[in-house]
Amino acid sequence: MSVRSRAPRFRLRHPSLFVAALAAAHCAAQAQSADATLKEVTVSSEQDVGYAPSIGSTATKGSAPLRDIPQAVNVVPAQLLRDQGATSMQDALRNAPGVSFNAGDGQRDQVVIRGFTAIADWFVDGVRDDALYFRDLSDTERIEVLKGPAAVLYGRGSSGGLINRVTKKPAFDRAFGEVSLGLGTHDFKRLTTDLNTPIGENMAFRLNVAREKSGSYRDQQFIDRYNVAPSLAIKFSPQTDLLLQYTNAYDQRLTDFGIPALNGRPVNVPIGTYYGSAFGKRDDTTTTKVQSFTATLNHRFSDTLSLRNTTRYSSYGLDRYNTLPSGTTDPVRLTVGRTRGFILRDESGWFNQTDLTWRNELGGFRQEWLLGAEFGQQEKRAYSVSSATGFERVSILNPVAAPAPIPLASYTASSAIPSNTRFKTAALYAQDQITLAPQWKALVGGRYDVFGQDTSFERTLAPLSRTDRKFSPRAGVVWQPSETQSYYVSYSRSFQPSAETFALSASNTANDPEITVNKEIGAKLDFLDGALNLTAAVFNLERSGIKNTDPTNPARQINVGTQRTNGMELALAGKLPGRWDISAGYAYLDGRMTKSLATVSSLQLPVGAAMPVQGKIAPLTPRHSAFVWLMKDLGNGLSAGGGVNYVAARYASLSNLVTLPSYVTADLAASYKTGRYEISANLKNITNRKYYVSGHGSVDNLITPGPGRELQVMLTAKF
Repeated sequence: MSVRSRAPRFRLRHPSLFVAALAAAHCAAQAQSADATLKEVTVSSEQDVGYAPSIGSTATKGSAPLRDIPQAVNVVPAQLLRDQGATSMQDALRNAPGVSFNAGDGQRDQVVIRGFTAIADWFVDGVRDDALYFRDLSDTERIEVLKGPAAVLYGRGSSGGLINRVTKKPAFDRAFGEVSLGLGTHDFKRLTTDLNTPIGENMAFRLNVAREKSGSYRDQQFIDRYNVAPSLAIKFSPQTDLLLQYTNAYDQRLTDFGIPALNGRPVNVPIGTYYGSAFGKRDDTTTTKVQSFTATLNHRFSDTLSLRNTTRYSSYGLDRYNTLPSGTTDPVRLTVGRTRGFILRDESGWFNQTDLTWRNELGGFRQEWLLGAEFGQQEKRAYSVSSATGFERVSILNPVAAPAPIPLASYTASSAIPSNTRFKTAALYAQDQITLAPQWKALVGGRYDVFGQDTSFERTLAPLSRTDRKFSPRAGVVWQPSETQSYYVSYSRSFQPSAETFALSASNTANDPEITVNKEIGAKLDFLDGALNLTAAVFNLERSGIKNTDPTNPARQINVGTQRTNGMELALAGKLPGRWDISAGYAYLDGRMTKSLATVSSLQLPVGAAMPVQGKIAPLTPRHSAFVWLMKDLGNGLSAGGGVNYVAARYASLSNLVTLPSYVTADLAASYKTGRYEISANLKNITNRKYYVSGHGSVDNLITPGPGRELQVMLTAKF
């Protein structure tokens, strides 16, 4: 079965969509008589700000100085992505302290933020992007990681934080372009294009394209993907502009679930060892297709009052076939149980956001109000079939074999019944940034969500539904005794619905949302006349009401668990004397289950009794992690540098029986620029260190080894 793409179907399901359409039509009519020599530019490309941008958009949905935000925000800018040769979200998010990696079933980006999994906490320009796929960075200007609960502006989810990709936008002021060709180890081949051209004085067009075909350090692995992202900016008048964006992304690769564990550690085999089918390209592939269309209308009524309306429609298709070592491991016979299955997803949906920004002075205080509304609907169909856990056994040391067929009984099981789920979002939110005094500022806000979930099944099972109504607050105070010092304290809260982004089941329909609360104090300091920025945060993050199986009725779940993380994060970015650029970070995370009735068993043999979860350390959460990256401008177009990345030991799952060992990796980079041309080289994991970058989080197998030594060369021509 192949991935199916749907043609966009826009229906005016809420009046705000109708208002946006009328406003666009009105602006188009006005444009016919507008002055042909409009000079003001409001939609432009992001400026290259080195490693330390001073402004972010995610925390407040506006261009707020980071020093004014009472919450930790990590920004991964374009220059850092270029210098490191980053082409994936995993490459990029190594630069955010407190972020670790989940294997994501070998089919998607998935991270753990401050000890909490973030499977659906992905956004693009502030709009939810929770499809399960690998994101390409060719149209990404920067990545912002907002730490802690963020439901005040973004709704459900975000226990540990959220990740927002800020896309490249058209520029009115100049034409430019670049073409890059990347070549490297494991048959890495990647071609990217970034073209921008003004069209007259009131329009600008930008096109970002990427094409990649690569092998891998993992046996049989391949990557075949493209990303096409055109955008058009139209300036109807000095007060009104419209941005239209389209994305078409395709990705096919081997579905790689990694390796199993043995005797409490990842099994000691070569890092390329694949535990799926001997004919992986035939039997074990993941194919995704993502399309999205976004229209953003901005209108400025005055210098103090402005309106933004964003509408996005997206569709997503997934065909995933897999063979994986998900059964028990036998230390005597040296075998592992292997399963086979597939999952097909077909999703589409739309979101509409309207934000009114009002700057004023009320009661003697300078204020900036954000008043907003969000409406959306997503429809998701899922069909999943899997053989029983470990229904065939293969050698741990030499697992290459064709898989057995999926038993017929698996197709008729209740778990294989296709589900159709509809998610409906309706929310109102308000935020106020207040200058209380020259040295004191406050940020307060709240959002009220009505979130509905409806799941129906294509045979046998009865339909399910529930609706949650939740208020999510945020409050923080900032003290700035000088222009280079900023200290803050904050409180924020989010909610996680029962199924959140998946189909409801009979066991969880009655469950209330889980609640996450973050209490944080921090400092943001500038050094060297603002060239170097230090951010420090100490926090207590607690998620309560976690669903556990009812000991008196295993068919249902109850809200009784609590997980918390006490932690500290440090981030340093900017320029050092001697023309050095630096990006560095450190995180200390003490994450554990402080209250739970749940038990967990392990895939490690001999299998013992179920173990209580209470007191266990959160999986995939290292106690310590740190990184540093330095690049020096040597003059005459030459730059050189490198970095070191450290991750302490982590547990593969809540059983705490399998440990992923700590590791240190080191990278080198160099580039030479001359006129319109640039050549850069990145040598990654220069010591060829064997390490394990991620695990599944729920089971003790399915561990992903990190890549060995790799060389990547990029040739770029600019015009």
